Amino acid sequence: MNGVNKGIGKVEIALRWDPSPAGQPATDLDLVAAPYPASDPHGDPSYVVHFDSRSPDGTIILDRDSKDGKGFGFDEIMTLELNRLDARYARVVVGVVIQQHQEPRTFAGVEHPGLRIREGYTVLAEDDFGGVLGSTAATVAEFTRDSTGAWDFHPGVQGFQEDPVAFTRAMGAARRP
Repeated sequence: MNGVNKGIGKVEIALRWDPSPAGQPATDLDLVAAPYPASDPHGDPSYVVHFDSRSPDGTIILDRDSKDGKGFGFDEIMTLELNRLDARYARVVVGVVIQQHQEPRTFAGVEHPGLRIREGYTVLAEDDFGGVLGSTAATVAEFTRDSTGAWDFHPGVQGFQEDPVAFTRAMGAARRP
């Protein structure tokens, strides 16, 4: 890494939504992240971090998990320590998936969803999922390592129609322009 471009170091991805109205099934959104090896940055992920898991080296951790959006402020928070991620990884993709428990649900059926991505106190991106209302999952961030070893952030919310398992396989495909 050169001294001029430090790149992105430690990032917080925060997700919020309001609880379902009374009498409706709970809404459960989950943050997921997957690192991809430099040898195949658009292939299969090396592993996937989601609820009840973390990266083997502790560089990607889900700090807060909610099954119903009843938290105060942001309901799910994930930390990515890109500056500590092993050099064999060249890409990390972060997504949000809606659990499909009792009935099919898209972002249109989620009360007041919101996303914030920041490094320290600097907000890198915010979104309300308004561009992917008919989707059941979405990628929300991509981080890539350049030739100097510095990490770059590529914002953008891209919708998917997959169930949670299929989404974790599809989320690493090359992003559409």
